[in-house]
Amino acid sequence: MSFGLIHGLLTVLLMILFGGIVWWAFSSRQKERFDEAANLPFADDDDQPTRKRSEKGDKQ
Repeated sequence: MSFGLIHGLLTVLLMILFGGIVWWAFSSRQKERFDEAANLPFADDDDQPTRKRSEKGDKQ
């Protein structure tokens, strides 16, 4: 096997992998999960327990 053939096969393999990832990301089965994840920044924080501050206060 020549070096050029190995590079060609690797290129084809990576193109197939890229196509598979794109297909998975845009499949209708993932839509609900991705929509939920997209709305996480807007979720109400009341469900989360509040962090207690230390006696000296939190420094960030």
